[in-house]
Amino acid sequence: MVLAGGLLLAACDPAEVYEKNIDLTSPAGDPYVWAVQNKPTFEFEITDPAPRYDVFLNVRNTADYSYYNLYARVTLTGPDGKIISRKLHDMNLMDPKTGEPLGNGSGDIFDHRILALPNQEFSQPGTYRIQLEQYMRQDQLPGIMAVGVRVARHEAGK
Repeated sequence: MVLAGGLLLAACDPAEVYEKNIDLTSPAGDPYVWAVQNKPTFEFEITDPAPRYDVFLNVRNTADYSYYNLYARVTLTGPDGKIISRKLHDMNLMDPKTGEPLGNGSGDIFDHRILALPNQEFSQPGTYRIQLEQYMRQDQLPGIMAVGVRVARHEAGK
């Protein structure tokens, strides 16, 4: 329900270029598990390379998630197949001192939108690809329900 409301609000955002989220399951089919071999990939079209863009990571986790943070490697590839950016992100999902959940929540589910690539330049029009990899020290990472990507035109001062 919370995600549907968030998507409805996002649809009204004129700066938004792309947003998609993928539900995660283990190779055995267990829900809410991000397996190390599961590398969600998102493709989006840039038609106007003139403005700058902000790229966000969306993460939905349960209160049962065992860690306060999540390491994810983000690889951005251009229309020509060349890697533009490859960065490791350390995202706090809970306060490291208190353990209180961060993000927007309802009950025991929490949504996070984390700015991963601020003020990103896309040098040419075409189809770009972002691949996400969980980089924790656990092959099967329970408690991560979904991950996603949001691309929006950069708005100075926000």
